[in-house]
Amino acid sequence: MTTTFTTSDICTAPPRLHVRSRFVDDVEPGPGFPFESGLPTTVEQTLELLPTSAFSCWVRDTSGLIGFGRTLRIRARGRARFTELSEAWKAITGAATIEDEVDLLGSGLMCFATVAYSGESEVDSLIHVPEFVLGRRGGRVWMTSIIAEGAAPTPPVLKSEPLHRVTSAKSSPGDLDSATWANLVATVSRMLTPVGDSAEVDAFADDSTLRKIVLARDELVTTDDDIDVRSVLGALNRSYPSCWTFNVAGLIGSTPELLIGVENNRVTSRVLAGTYRVENDPTTEMPAARKLLSAHKDSTEHAFAIASLQRSLGLVADDVSVDERPHLLPLANVIHSASDASAHLPEDSRLSALDIAAAVHPTAAVGGYPQASAVAHVDELEPLDRGRYSGPVGWMDDRGNGQFGIALRCGQLEDRNRIRLFAGAGIMPDSDPLTEVAETDAKLAPMRRALGLE
Repeated sequence: MTTTFTTSDICTAPPRLHVRSRFVDDVEPGPGFPFESGLPTTVEQTLELLPTSAFSCWVRDTSGLIGFGRTLRIRARGRARFTELSEAWKAITGAATIEDEVDLLGSGLMCFATVAYSGESEVDSLIHVPEFVLGRRGGRVWMTSIIAEGAAPTPPVLKSEPLHRVTSAKSSPGDLDSATWANLVATVSRMLTPVGDSAEVDAFADDSTLRKIVLARDELVTTDDDIDVRSVLGALNRSYPSCWTFNVAGLIGSTPELLIGVENNRVTSRVLAGTYRVENDPTTEMPAARKLLSAHKDSTEHAFAIASLQRSLGLVADDVSVDERPHLLPLANVIHSASDASAHLPEDSRLSALDIAAAVHPTAAVGGYPQASAVAHVDELEPLDRGRYSGPVGWMDDRGNGQFGIALRCGQLEDRNRIRLFAGAGIMPDSDPLTEVAETDAKLAPMRRALGLE
């Protein structure tokens, strides 16, 4: 049974958790072996072993973490949501007893987390501590149990159940239809001040002039039958194996953008800004994408994203380094301009992956540039509550390690047969409203296809 706490409850009296991680890929089938049909070897076989609901995951290609059952759920809301969740997690980890025979990234005590984009959101930010975690990394498979003191749960035996593809999905406009959203894009574009062709974007310039605003739109998808989340995740993973596919608190998607990764004090990040919509084949369309994404609008938008990351990451980490030139990231339906960044935390740092995510959120890719004024305008102009869309989503462990992506290409499950999809675009002074609508349609396409709409 899930126990839900506020962050103040946890910090006042943290529960004592008993944690054990052990390899299961070298365990003979029999008592204590968790797989009824043998060790799964593919993502689809793994998904078929999961319950049809009430599980969490963070998977890239064939590696990742899947949690089922739930020992704790911690919620926070408002401007202090990051700090409250972080302090609660540190209180939990400080009181835990951990036996980790695996010692791989994601083993030991870990949690899944999803944080609302805005401190003004009416949607909770959450930490979910699963009861059991199935991990796969470097070709090894392990199981972690996370048990509250005094509890005596039965180790699971996972039984295979076929995935049920969604066949009855219907879509309808969300809070804004595409025409109304295009009009908003035109209004916002006129508010922005252009950057000259020869101007450089300085990460540390004291520039309060509004240069870019990111606007989001939503779409509601309903089905006659229950949505099999496992099937949706499987479709996303097959189509986008290089992305991070996730399900945390019903926020389902596959993001190409790693907001922050922390492993043993080394910090990594991937910045995306600028989108080319693939018409047929991303491989053959790379030259056209390179030409488009090197044009002034997209190259300036990418420069804003890099400057935003450099400035915010530099406040909490040392030796910040970003690719001198962006590279093209081809996906099945779009090609992005991408830059990878790295940094290091001081040896005595007590900052967790969630703390680093808090420092860099929201980036120019999801808020705008410069950060403070752009975010204030988003809250004022955008007539929808993004909830957890474009906020950090991912996992962290008791050692401060973790990965948080930006929750993009995703939807929030609102009921067993209803999911709200989101997409956004960076608006610049020379943005064309219809082009921006087409870009958001391209970003909605992965979830639409996974739900059987395209």
